[in-house]
Amino acid sequence: MNRLHRWYCRSTYWNRTIDALMPWAVSNIALGDQVLEVGPGPGLSTNWLLLRSKHLTCLEIDWELARLLQERLAGLNVTVLCGSAIRVPFQDCSFNSAVCFTVLHHISSPALQDRLFAEMYRVLRPGGTFVGTDSLGSLRMSLFHIFDTMVLVDPATMPARLQAAGFRNVEIETRRERFRFLARR
Repeated sequence: MNRLHRWYCRSTYWNRTIDALMPWAVSNIALGDQVLEVGPGPGLSTNWLLLRSKHLTCLEIDWELARLLQERLAGLNVTVLCGSAIRVPFQDCSFNSAVCFTVLHHISSPALQDRLFAEMYRVLRPGGTFVGTDSLGSLRMSLFHIFDTMVLVDPATMPARLQAAGFRNVEIETRRERFRFLARR
């Protein structure tokens, strides 16, 4: 992420956005005992998830963000690892649920986004849930991603893409500047 984007993801405004986003994103969804969060960044969504899971595993590609999150959450019900969501370092069927909030557009191509979907399917237990959100295009999105990766996902294509990875019961809901998705293994 560029410097402006890093600042924004730690801002009071983004914190309020996360507080509103998270209940909508995971409303009425039982996450289970073992939850994988992909791309927690500075961990604002992680704070929310910690209260709703027995054990949370965070996988962050940025080593500095992973280190800071690990230090901040030391001693809590969370494990923070630095790694890529397109090559997840976990065994098959390791998690009850996998979540990613405003992460997909940071993946540099649709093919790699599809690889992330396949990896989430692989590490979920049968009946497991993959849930998340991502942003729709806007001037603000474009400004925050100057000199940064921004490969927007068309929510209309998500059902077919998730089904191609093996998921079923795919649900998509679009709201103003973002969409949420839910899929079951």
